[in-house]
Amino acid sequence: MAYKNDELYVEDASLVALAREHHTPLFVYSKSAMLSSLSAYQRGFAGRNALICYAMKANSSLGVLQVFAEAGCGFDIVSGGELTRVLKAGADPQKVIFSGVGKTRAEMRQALDAGIACFNVESIPELDVLNEVALSAGKVAPISLRVNPNVDPKTHPYISTGLKGNKFGIAHEEALATYRHAASLKGLRVVGIDCHIGSQITTITPYLDAMDRVLDLVANVEAAGIPIHHIDFGGGLGINYNGDTPPEADVLWAQLLTKIDARGFGSKQLMIEPGRSLVGNAGVCVTEVLYTKQGSDKSFCIVDAAMNDLPRPAMYQAYHGIVPCKLPAKPDGIRLARVPIYDVVGPVCESGDWLGKDRELDVVSGDLLAVLSTGAYCMAMASNYNSRGRAAEVLVDGDTATLIRSRETIEDQMKMEKLL
Repeated sequence: MAYKNDELYVEDASLVALAREHHTPLFVYSKSAMLSSLSAYQRGFAGRNALICYAMKANSSLGVLQVFAEAGCGFDIVSGGELTRVLKAGADPQKVIFSGVGKTRAEMRQALDAGIACFNVESIPELDVLNEVALSAGKVAPISLRVNPNVDPKTHPYISTGLKGNKFGIAHEEALATYRHAASLKGLRVVGIDCHIGSQITTITPYLDAMDRVLDLVANVEAAGIPIHHIDFGGGLGINYNGDTPPEADVLWAQLLTKIDARGFGSKQLMIEPGRSLVGNAGVCVTEVLYTKQGSDKSFCIVDAAMNDLPRPAMYQAYHGIVPCKLPAKPDGIRLARVPIYDVVGPVCESGDWLGKDRELDVVSGDLLAVLSTGAYCMAMASNYNSRGRAAEVLVDGDTATLIRSRETIEDQMKMEKLL
Protein backbone atom coordinates (compact mmCIF):
# COMPACT_ATOMS: atom_id res chain seq x y z
CA MET A 1 0.00 0.00 0.00
CA ALA A 2 1.17 3.49 -0.79
CA TYR A 3 -0.17 6.97 -1.49
CA LYS A 4 0.14 8.17 -5.08
CA ASN A 5 -0.92 11.74 -5.79
CA ASP A 6 -2.54 11.77 -2.34
CA GLU A 7 -4.69 8.69 -3.09
CA LEU A 8 -4.15 5.33 -1.38
CA TYR A 9 -3.33 2.44 -3.71
CA VAL A 10 -3.18 -1.32 -3.23
CA GLU A 11 -0.50 -2.35 -5.70
CA ASP A 12 -1.48 -0.33 -8.80
CA ALA A 13 -5.19 -0.03 -8.02
CA SER A 14 -6.73 3.10 -6.49
CA LEU A 15 -8.97 2.36 -3.52
CA VAL A 16 -11.05 5.42 -4.37
CA ALA A 17 -11.68 4.07 -7.86
CA LEU A 18 -12.46 0.58 -6.56
CA ALA A 19 -14.95 1.99 -4.06
CA ARG A 20 -16.58 4.05 -6.77
CA GLU A 21 -17.00 0.89 -8.90
CA HIS A 22 -17.96 -1.64 -6.24
CA HIS A 23 -19.31 0.59 -3.43
CA THR A 24 -18.61 0.16 0.27
CA PRO A 25 -17.90 -1.54 2.59
CA LEU A 26 -15.38 -3.25 0.33
CA PHE A 27 -12.55 -5.67 1.09
CA VAL A 28 -9.50 -5.35 -1.15
CA TYR A 29 -6.63 -7.87 -1.10
CA SER A 30 -3.15 -7.72 -2.58
CA LYS A 31 -2.01 -10.91 -4.32
CA SER A 32 1.58 -9.67 -4.21
CA ALA A 33 1.42 -9.21 -0.44
CA MET A 34 0.10 -12.75 0.05
CA LEU A 35 2.81 -14.29 -2.09
CA SER A 36 5.49 -12.15 -0.43
CA SER A 37 4.43 -13.44 3.00
CA LEU A 38 4.40 -16.99 1.67
CA SER A 39 7.89 -16.58 0.21
CA ALA A 40 9.31 -15.95 3.71
CA TYR A 41 8.11 -19.41 4.75
CA GLN A 42 9.38 -20.92 1.50
CA ARG A 43 12.82 -19.43 2.11
CA GLY A 44 12.79 -20.75 5.64
CA PHE A 45 12.11 -24.30 4.41
CA ALA A 46 14.34 -24.25 1.35
CA GLY A 47 15.89 -27.68 0.83
CA ARG A 48 13.64 -29.32 3.44
CA ASN A 49 10.91 -31.92 3.14
CA ALA A 50 8.19 -29.50 4.20
CA LEU A 51 4.55 -28.71 3.45
CA ILE A 52 3.10 -25.25 4.08
CA CYS A 53 -0.62 -25.67 4.77
CA TYR A 54 -2.57 -22.41 4.67
CA ALA A 55 -4.95 -22.28 7.65
CA MET A 56 -7.94 -21.25 5.62
CA LYS A 57 -10.13 -20.25 8.57
CA ALA A 58 -8.26 -16.92 8.40
CA ASN A 59 -9.82 -16.12 5.03
CA SER A 60 -11.73 -18.77 3.08
CA SER A 61 -12.77 -16.78 0.00
CA LEU A 62 -12.36 -18.92 -3.10
CA GLY A 63 -10.17 -16.40 -4.90
CA VAL A 64 -7.77 -16.25 -1.95
CA LEU A 65 -7.66 -20.05 -1.70
CA GLN A 66 -6.91 -20.24 -5.41
CA VAL A 67 -3.85 -18.00 -5.00
CA PHE A 68 -2.35 -20.39 -2.45
CA ALA A 69 -3.38 -23.55 -4.32
CA GLU A 70 -1.64 -22.28 -7.46
CA ALA A 71 1.43 -21.48 -5.33
CA GLY A 72 1.65 -25.16 -4.33
CA CYS A 73 0.38 -24.84 -0.76
CA GLY A 74 -1.45 -27.42 1.23
CA PHE A 75 -4.40 -26.45 3.42
CA ASP A 76 -5.41 -26.79 7.05
CA ILE A 77 -9.19 -27.17 7.32
CA VAL A 78 -11.56 -27.34 10.28
CA SER A 79 -14.90 -28.31 8.71
CA GLY A 80 -16.51 -30.20 5.87
CA GLY A 81 -17.53 -26.89 4.35
CA GLU A 82 -13.91 -25.77 4.26
CA LEU A 83 -12.98 -29.05 2.56
CA THR A 84 -15.58 -28.43 -0.14
CA ARG A 85 -14.32 -24.88 -0.63
CA VAL A 86 -10.66 -25.80 -0.88
CA LEU A 87 -11.27 -28.61 -3.36
CA LYS A 88 -13.36 -26.24 -5.50
CA ALA A 89 -10.40 -23.83 -5.46
CA GLY A 90 -8.16 -26.53 -6.95
CA ALA A 91 -6.35 -27.91 -3.90
CA ASP A 92 -4.69 -31.33 -3.96
CA PRO A 93 -6.55 -33.41 -1.32
CA GLN A 94 -3.25 -35.14 -0.53
CA LYS A 95 -2.06 -31.77 0.80
CA VAL A 96 -5.07 -31.24 3.10
CA ILE A 97 -4.99 -31.78 6.86
CA PHE A 98 -8.17 -31.75 8.96
CA SER A 99 -7.96 -30.09 12.39
CA GLY A 100 -10.61 -29.24 14.99
CA VAL A 101 -12.03 -30.69 18.18
CA GLY A 102 -15.53 -31.54 16.94
CA LYS A 103 -15.41 -33.38 13.61
CA THR A 104 -18.70 -35.11 12.83
CA ARG A 105 -19.03 -38.60 11.37
CA ALA A 106 -20.28 -37.08 8.13
CA GLU A 107 -17.24 -34.81 7.92
CA MET A 108 -14.91 -37.71 8.63
CA ARG A 109 -16.50 -39.76 5.85
CA GLN A 110 -16.34 -36.80 3.46
CA ALA A 111 -12.61 -36.34 4.16
CA LEU A 112 -11.88 -40.07 3.83
CA ASP A 113 -13.67 -40.16 0.49
CA ALA A 114 -11.65 -37.15 -0.69
CA GLY A 115 -8.39 -38.85 0.32
CA ILE A 116 -6.92 -36.14 2.55
CA ALA A 117 -3.38 -36.37 3.89
CA CYS A 118 -4.09 -36.47 7.62
CA PHE A 119 -6.61 -36.00 10.44
CA ASN A 120 -5.28 -34.04 13.41
CA VAL A 121 -7.10 -35.83 16.23
CA GLU A 122 -7.73 -34.07 19.54
CA SER A 123 -9.27 -36.66 21.91
CA ILE A 124 -9.57 -40.40 22.56
CA PRO A 125 -13.32 -40.39 21.79
CA GLU A 126 -12.54 -38.79 18.43
CA LEU A 127 -9.96 -41.52 17.74
CA ASP A 128 -12.55 -44.21 18.43
CA VAL A 129 -15.23 -42.60 16.26
CA LEU A 130 -12.81 -42.04 13.37
CA ASN A 131 -11.73 -45.66 13.62
CA GLU A 132 -15.38 -46.79 13.36
CA VAL A 133 -16.06 -44.51 10.39
CA ALA A 134 -12.92 -45.64 8.57
CA LEU A 135 -13.65 -49.34 9.10
CA SER A 136 -17.25 -48.93 7.93
CA ALA A 137 -15.95 -47.22 4.78
CA GLY A 138 -13.31 -49.89 4.17
CA LYS A 139 -10.53 -47.34 4.58
CA VAL A 140 -7.63 -46.58 6.90
CA ALA A 141 -7.49 -43.01 8.21
CA PRO A 142 -4.04 -41.37 8.46
CA ILE A 143 -3.83 -39.56 11.79
CA SER A 144 -1.65 -37.41 13.96
CA LEU A 145 -2.42 -36.39 17.52
CA ARG A 146 -2.65 -32.74 18.40
CA VAL A 147 -0.70 -32.45 21.62
CA ASN A 148 -1.32 -29.67 24.12
CA PRO A 149 2.15 -28.72 25.43
CA ASN A 150 0.87 -26.31 28.14
CA VAL A 151 2.92 -23.41 26.76
CA ASP A 152 1.70 -19.83 27.21
CA PRO A 153 1.96 -17.93 23.89
CA LYS A 154 1.39 -14.55 25.64
CA THR A 155 -1.49 -13.60 23.38
CA HIS A 156 -5.21 -12.83 23.78
CA PRO A 157 -6.92 -15.54 25.88
CA TYR A 158 -9.50 -16.19 23.17
CA ILE A 159 -6.75 -17.17 20.70
CA SER A 160 -4.48 -19.06 23.09
CA THR A 161 -4.85 -22.77 22.34
CA GLY A 162 -1.94 -24.60 23.99
CA LEU A 163 -2.64 -24.25 27.71
CA LYS A 164 -4.13 -26.85 30.06
CA GLY A 165 -7.36 -24.88 30.36
CA ASN A 166 -7.94 -24.78 26.58
CA LYS A 167 -10.32 -27.14 24.80
CA PHE A 168 -7.73 -28.09 22.20
CA GLY A 169 -5.45 -31.09 21.99
CA ILE A 170 -4.41 -34.00 24.18
CA ALA A 171 -2.53 -33.26 27.39
CA HIS A 172 1.21 -33.75 27.01
CA GLU A 173 1.35 -36.26 29.88
CA GLU A 174 -1.42 -38.36 28.29
CA ALA A 175 -0.05 -38.33 24.75
CA LEU A 176 2.09 -41.48 24.85
CA ALA A 177 -0.78 -43.63 26.14
CA THR A 178 -3.07 -42.11 23.52
CA TYR A 179 -0.57 -42.93 20.76
CA ARG A 180 -0.49 -46.55 21.97
CA HIS A 181 -4.28 -46.64 21.82
CA ALA A 182 -4.31 -45.15 18.32
CA ALA A 183 -1.74 -47.66 17.09
CA SER A 184 -3.97 -50.51 18.31
CA LEU A 185 -6.95 -49.45 16.16
CA LYS A 186 -7.17 -51.19 12.78
CA GLY A 187 -8.93 -48.31 11.04
CA LEU A 188 -6.17 -45.82 11.82
CA ARG A 189 -2.57 -45.33 10.73
CA VAL A 190 -0.36 -43.10 12.87
CA VAL A 191 1.63 -40.78 10.62
CA GLY A 192 2.51 -37.72 12.67
CA ILE A 193 2.28 -35.39 15.63
CA ASP A 194 0.70 -31.94 15.72
CA CYS A 195 1.01 -28.92 18.01
CA HIS A 196 -0.58 -25.47 17.80
CA ILE A 197 -0.29 -23.08 20.75
CA GLY A 198 -2.24 -20.01 19.65
CA SER A 199 -2.51 -17.05 17.30
CA GLN A 200 -0.96 -13.57 16.92
CA ILE A 201 2.27 -14.75 18.59
CA THR A 202 4.97 -12.08 18.30
CA THR A 203 7.99 -13.68 20.04
CA ILE A 204 10.09 -16.75 19.31
CA THR A 205 10.31 -18.11 22.87
CA PRO A 206 6.88 -19.83 22.99
CA TYR A 207 7.70 -21.71 19.78
CA LEU A 208 11.04 -22.88 21.16
CA ASP A 209 9.42 -24.01 24.41
CA ALA A 210 6.66 -25.90 22.60
CA MET A 211 9.15 -27.50 20.20
CA ASP A 212 11.22 -28.87 23.08
CA ARG A 213 8.15 -30.56 24.56
CA VAL A 214 7.00 -31.94 21.19
CA LEU A 215 10.42 -33.33 20.27
CA ASP A 216 10.68 -34.99 23.68
CA LEU A 217 7.38 -36.67 22.94
CA VAL A 218 8.45 -37.75 19.44
CA ALA A 219 11.45 -39.50 20.98
CA ASN A 220 9.27 -41.27 23.54
CA VAL A 221 6.63 -42.35 21.00
CA GLU A 222 9.20 -43.75 18.61
CA ALA A 223 10.96 -45.51 21.48
CA ALA A 224 7.61 -47.24 22.10
CA GLY A 225 7.74 -48.63 18.54
CA ILE A 226 5.36 -46.14 16.88
CA PRO A 227 7.05 -44.33 13.96
CA ILE A 228 6.37 -40.61 13.50
CA HIS A 229 6.66 -39.63 9.85
CA HIS A 230 5.85 -35.93 10.07
CA ILE A 231 5.96 -33.20 12.69
CA ASP A 232 3.33 -30.44 12.38
CA PHE A 233 4.19 -27.31 14.36
CA GLY A 234 0.97 -25.44 13.59
CA GLY A 235 0.88 -21.73 12.89
CA GLY A 236 0.09 -18.68 14.95
CA LEU A 237 2.80 -16.25 13.86
CA GLY A 238 1.53 -12.71 14.40
CA ILE A 239 1.47 -9.66 12.15
CA ASN A 240 1.97 -5.94 12.70
CA TYR A 241 -1.35 -4.37 13.68
CA ASN A 242 -0.07 -1.52 15.82
CA GLY A 243 3.69 -1.49 16.16
CA ASP A 244 3.86 -5.25 16.76
CA THR A 245 7.24 -6.76 15.90
CA PRO A 246 6.84 -10.48 15.16
CA PRO A 247 9.87 -12.24 13.70
CA GLU A 248 9.96 -12.86 9.97
CA ALA A 249 8.93 -16.41 9.12
CA ASP A 250 12.35 -17.35 7.73
CA VAL A 251 14.09 -15.96 10.82
CA LEU A 252 11.77 -17.90 13.11
CA TRP A 253 12.27 -21.14 11.25
CA ALA A 254 16.04 -20.79 11.05
CA GLN A 255 16.07 -21.03 14.85
CA LEU A 256 13.51 -23.80 15.03
CA LEU A 257 15.24 -25.90 12.38
CA THR A 258 18.54 -25.58 14.26
CA LYS A 259 16.85 -27.13 17.28
CA ILE A 260 15.18 -29.85 15.17
CA ASP A 261 18.50 -30.79 13.57
CA ALA A 262 20.29 -30.83 16.92
CA ARG A 263 17.73 -33.31 18.21
CA GLY A 264 18.20 -35.58 15.17
CA PHE A 265 14.78 -35.07 13.59
CA GLY A 266 15.79 -32.93 10.61
CA SER A 267 15.03 -35.65 8.05
CA LYS A 268 11.37 -35.93 8.98
CA GLN A 269 8.69 -34.20 6.96
CA LEU A 270 7.73 -30.89 8.51
CA MET A 271 4.28 -29.31 8.29
CA ILE A 272 3.13 -25.86 9.36
CA GLU A 273 -0.26 -24.14 9.30
CA PRO A 274 0.14 -20.35 8.84
CA GLY A 275 -3.02 -18.33 8.35
CA ARG A 276 -3.05 -14.74 9.62
CA SER A 277 0.62 -14.21 8.74
CA LEU A 278 -0.11 -14.97 5.07
CA VAL A 279 -3.22 -12.83 4.56
CA GLY A 280 -3.68 -10.42 7.48
CA ASN A 281 -1.68 -7.48 6.19
CA ALA A 282 -2.66 -8.21 2.59
CA GLY A 283 -6.19 -6.86 3.05
CA VAL A 284 -7.93 -3.54 3.70
CA CYS A 285 -11.58 -2.66 4.19
CA VAL A 286 -12.76 0.52 2.48
CA THR A 287 -15.63 2.29 4.23
CA GLU A 288 -17.48 5.56 3.65
CA VAL A 289 -17.95 8.22 6.32
CA LEU A 290 -21.70 8.70 6.81
CA TYR A 291 -21.75 11.32 9.55
CA THR A 292 -19.60 12.98 12.17
CA LYS A 293 -21.30 13.48 15.51
CA GLN A 294 -20.28 15.43 18.59
CA GLY A 295 -21.41 13.69 21.78
CA SER A 296 -21.23 15.11 25.28
CA ASP A 297 -17.98 13.27 26.03
CA LYS A 298 -16.79 11.87 22.69
CA SER A 299 -16.88 12.66 19.00
CA PHE A 300 -17.97 9.92 16.64
CA CYS A 301 -17.11 9.17 13.03
CA ILE A 302 -19.97 6.99 11.83
CA VAL A 303 -19.06 4.81 8.83
CA ASP A 304 -20.92 2.25 6.73
CA ALA A 305 -18.73 -0.70 7.83
CA ALA A 306 -19.68 -2.32 11.11
CA MET A 307 -18.99 -5.13 13.55
CA ASN A 308 -20.71 -7.58 11.24
CA ASP A 309 -18.05 -6.76 8.60
CA LEU A 310 -15.09 -6.32 10.98
CA PRO A 311 -15.76 -8.36 14.14
CA ARG A 312 -12.24 -8.32 15.61
CA PRO A 313 -12.52 -5.03 17.57
CA ALA A 314 -15.80 -6.10 19.18
CA MET A 315 -14.61 -9.66 19.89
CA TYR A 316 -11.01 -9.07 20.93
CA GLN A 317 -10.79 -5.31 21.52
CA ALA A 318 -8.39 -5.51 18.59
CA TYR A 319 -6.57 -2.58 17.02
CA HIS A 320 -6.72 -1.85 13.29
CA GLY A 321 -5.07 1.17 11.70
CA ILE A 322 -7.54 3.54 10.00
CA VAL A 323 -6.30 5.97 7.36
CA PRO A 324 -7.91 8.18 4.70
CA CYS A 325 -8.12 6.83 1.16
CA LYS A 326 -7.46 10.37 -0.04
CA LEU A 327 -5.29 12.71 1.97
CA PRO A 328 -7.40 15.68 3.08
CA ALA A 329 -6.44 19.24 2.27
CA LYS A 330 -8.07 22.63 2.62
CA PRO A 331 -8.63 24.85 -0.44
CA ASP A 332 -5.32 26.59 0.19
CA GLY A 333 -3.54 23.24 0.41
CA ILE A 334 -2.99 23.46 4.18
CA ARG A 335 -4.35 20.68 6.38
CA LEU A 336 -6.08 21.35 9.65
CA ALA A 337 -3.68 22.49 12.36
CA ARG A 338 -5.64 20.54 14.95
CA VAL A 339 -7.08 17.24 13.73
CA PRO A 340 -10.29 16.08 15.45
CA ILE A 341 -10.26 12.89 17.51
CA TYR A 342 -13.04 10.40 16.84
CA ASP A 343 -14.24 7.00 17.84
CA VAL A 344 -14.87 5.27 14.50
CA VAL A 345 -18.17 3.38 14.80
CA GLY A 346 -20.61 1.54 12.58
CA PRO A 347 -24.39 1.61 12.18
CA VAL A 348 -25.13 -1.66 14.03
CA CYS A 349 -27.32 -1.24 17.13
CA GLU A 350 -24.68 -2.32 19.67
CA SER A 351 -22.37 -0.20 21.79
CA GLY A 352 -19.69 -2.74 20.93
CA ASP A 353 -19.91 -1.74 17.27
CA TRP A 354 -16.67 0.18 16.99
CA LEU A 355 -13.74 -0.12 14.59
CA GLY A 356 -11.29 2.22 16.28
CA LYS A 357 -11.15 4.51 19.30
CA ASP A 358 -9.56 7.94 19.73
CA ARG A 359 -8.34 8.30 16.15
CA GLU A 360 -7.11 11.56 14.64
CA LEU A 361 -9.09 12.00 11.41
CA ASP A 362 -9.74 15.05 9.29
CA VAL A 363 -12.95 13.82 7.62
CA VAL A 364 -16.37 14.91 6.42
CA SER A 365 -19.38 12.94 5.20
CA GLY A 366 -18.60 11.12 1.96
CA ASP A 367 -14.90 10.65 2.64
CA LEU A 368 -13.45 7.16 2.32
CA LEU A 369 -11.37 5.44 4.99
CA ALA A 370 -9.23 2.31 4.78
CA VAL A 371 -9.26 -0.03 7.78
CA LEU A 372 -5.89 -1.76 7.63
CA SER A 373 -4.75 -5.35 8.24
CA THR A 374 -8.18 -6.82 7.59
CA GLY A 375 -7.20 -9.76 5.40
CA ALA A 376 -7.59 -12.26 8.25
CA TYR A 377 -10.54 -13.08 10.51
CA CYS A 378 -12.73 -10.30 9.15
CA MET A 379 -14.62 -11.44 6.07
CA ALA A 380 -14.27 -15.04 7.29
CA MET A 381 -16.13 -14.12 10.50
CA ALA A 382 -18.58 -11.63 8.94
CA SER A 383 -22.29 -12.03 9.64
CA ASN A 384 -25.70 -10.73 8.61
CA TYR A 385 -26.46 -9.12 11.97
CA ASN A 386 -29.09 -6.38 11.56
CA SER A 387 -29.85 -8.05 8.19
CA ARG A 388 -26.79 -6.39 6.70
CA GLY A 389 -25.38 -7.95 3.55
CA ARG A 390 -21.79 -9.12 3.57
CA ALA A 391 -19.35 -6.94 1.68
CA ALA A 392 -17.90 -7.43 -1.78
CA GLU A 393 -14.29 -8.58 -2.16
CA VAL A 394 -11.70 -7.62 -4.78
CA LEU A 395 -8.31 -9.22 -5.42
CA VAL A 396 -5.66 -6.94 -6.90
CA ASP A 397 -2.78 -8.24 -9.01
CA GLY A 398 -0.72 -5.30 -10.27
CA ASP A 399 -3.18 -3.01 -12.03
CA THR A 400 -5.79 -5.77 -12.47
CA ALA A 401 -8.62 -5.83 -9.94
CA THR A 402 -10.91 -8.87 -9.97
CA LEU A 403 -14.21 -9.07 -8.13
CA ILE A 404 -13.98 -12.38 -6.23
CA ARG A 405 -17.20 -12.00 -4.22
CA SER A 406 -20.27 -10.00 -5.17
CA ARG A 407 -22.00 -7.91 -2.55
CA GLU A 408 -24.66 -9.89 -0.74
CA THR A 409 -28.25 -8.69 -1.21
CA ILE A 410 -31.19 -9.00 1.14
CA GLU A 411 -32.64 -11.49 -1.34
CA ASP A 412 -29.50 -13.60 -0.96
CA GLN A 413 -29.97 -13.56 2.80
CA MET A 414 -33.61 -14.63 2.69
CA LYS A 415 -33.49 -17.26 -0.05
CA MET A 416 -33.21 -20.17 2.42
CA GLU A 417 -36.03 -18.87 4.65
CA LYS A 418 -39.74 -19.73 4.50
CA LEU A 419 -42.82 -17.88 5.64
CA LEU A 420 -45.26 -19.85 7.79
